Amino acid sequence: MTFGEQPAYLRVAGDLRRKIVDGSLPPHARLPSQARIREEYGVSDTVALEARKVLMAEGLVEGRSGSGTYVREQPVPRRVARSGYRTGGASTPFRQEQAEAGARGTWESSSEQTAAPAEIARRLGIEPGERVMRTRYVFRDAGEAMMLSTSWEPLAVTGRTPVMLPEEGPLGGSGVVDRMAAIDVVVDNVVEEVGARPGLAEENMLLGGVPGHVVLVIGRTYFASGLAVETADVVVPADRYRLSYHLPVR
Repeated sequence: MTFGEQPAYLRVAGDLRRKIVDGSLPPHARLPSQARIREEYGVSDTVALEARKVLMAEGLVEGRSGSGTYVREQPVPRRVARSGYRTGGASTPFRQEQAEAGARGTWESSSEQTAAPAEIARRLGIEPGERVMRTRYVFRDAGEAMMLSTSWEPLAVTGRTPVMLPEEGPLGGSGVVDRMAAIDVVVDNVVEEVGARPGLAEENMLLGGVPGHVVLVIGRTYFASGLAVETADVVVPADRYRLSYHLPVR
């Protein structure tokens, strides 16, 4: 293979991808069989199989047991707007971040005290094994799971206070900034790092994805005068949502 020349299976996958994108192979159409690909492109069974695997890994096609491989209907991505951390008001932080004004979000959560894993301890600036409150969320829009989040708060900050449980008490569900303010902790900085990876099996199960689907992961940490008071991993399906940031110019 000369420099710049694609392997045969990538060239076949690229042509099939083009047909899917331009509509020649529309959603729900059956992908040509392995034998048909072999004949049409003049390639081996191995190349035909690898080309189909590429399209499946990209989420463009899906296998149906006993039936064949079909073109998947691609969702139109929606925006998850992230435009800062407003305090007060009747709207929860989750609803503030929803892109569509008419959307009505709901969520489920569960909290438990646990020992901080090493990576979470590093992000919070505490020793591994120190006690934290871990809260897991499933956020829904019109009943569809759209986002997962796992939050950790050091009990050295919130323990034995009215806001120790994020979703209970008079400020339950109000968001980190308002909850911390209630115990005289003023959040003055938020750091977010965005990455991507294949979704874990339990994430795909909750979000309705398939193995190999990519998720966006927002690693977020709130600070008060340099002290980390909460850190969280927010997981969003990359094929259905786009993160939209609106940042003020200072």
